[in-house]
Amino acid sequence: MTVDAGPAAPFPVPLSVLDLAPISSGSTARAALASTIGLAQHVEQLGFTRFWVAEHHNMPGIASSAPAVLIGAIAAATERLRVGSGGVMLPNHPPLVVAEQFGMLENLHPGRIDLGIGRAPGTDPSTAAALRRSADALSADDFPEQLGELVAFFTDAFPEGHPYASMSAVPRPETMPPMWLLGSSGYSAQVAGLLGLPFAFAHHFSAQNTIPALDLYRKRFRPSSVLDEPYAMVAASVLVADSDDRARELALPSGLSFVRLRSGRPGPMPSLEEAAAYPYTPLDRQMIEERFATSVLGSPATVRRGLDELLAATGANEIMATTMVHDPADRLHSFDLLAAATGLRSGIGAGALVGAGSS
Repeated sequence: MTVDAGPAAPFPVPLSVLDLAPISSGSTARAALASTIGLAQHVEQLGFTRFWVAEHHNMPGIASSAPAVLIGAIAAATERLRVGSGGVMLPNHPPLVVAEQFGMLENLHPGRIDLGIGRAPGTDPSTAAALRRSADALSADDFPEQLGELVAFFTDAFPEGHPYASMSAVPRPETMPPMWLLGSSGYSAQVAGLLGLPFAFAHHFSAQNTIPALDLYRKRFRPSSVLDEPYAMVAASVLVADSDDRARELALPSGLSFVRLRSGRPGPMPSLEEAAAYPYTPLDRQMIEERFATSVLGSPATVRRGLDELLAATGANEIMATTMVHDPADRLHSFDLLAAATGLRSGIGAGALVGAGSS
């Protein structure tokens, strides 16, 4: 298949970007971070709504270990794009620290910061223990308590007699940055629904749970001061190339990276040559094919059909695309083609820059 000519019909919901600042084989973390900032500038011009970065630790192939720092750099290099965390892993951080970091970001870039919160550690157990200074894992009951503390630090809402009632998160923003809950299962979906918060689901690594989690979110949703009705975003692995075959070729390094991660050998994003020469086992190939089956990859026409099908299946209010390739130029080209395939180049999406939870 080749690139289709002519303007595409506008995609019916906003499109956004999730990035992990991937470090490619033969490159450096400095180059990866520069590429991520450049990508944010590029997709802003294309009309994407928001740009989030994810928190991961002890992974040699991912440079986005400190989202708040990277968000500040991206927001400073852009003008209109909403910038946020996809997400901050709350178990790794005292809520006061998160409130201070995002309060500062909101003061520096008012009206442009999103605070996406996750419940997983984003790393292995040993690294999680080093982050928390404790080998004890948080229980499911700890997350709502941490979340409540975070909101209270933003709003000075601790009850009288609470040990933190006299504390303030400084600098306090004029308005709290919109808070999203992130998830890959039903737990965060239910919490987001009960609290009336927007919800972002990680379809790109938990596709089998997408529909059940979104159903739970909508069933449990209670209107709040943030939202009158549910707002769900689905994050999907998306890769657009000039043909279906080229897209699969460009996706193979990401597949190999996934295989290595699953076997406890994370590393930089392999090159096309490394991925082509790797001695895959039948199980390796099965894992990659299963991953590709839940991704949206191919020519512009193929990807547009895939996104339309994903939207129809999930009823999402917004789609967030994440694209992991070895060469940053291929990533830029993929988003160029995605913008063309979804009508963004005509300026569609520019009016959705505030997005959910901005009130």
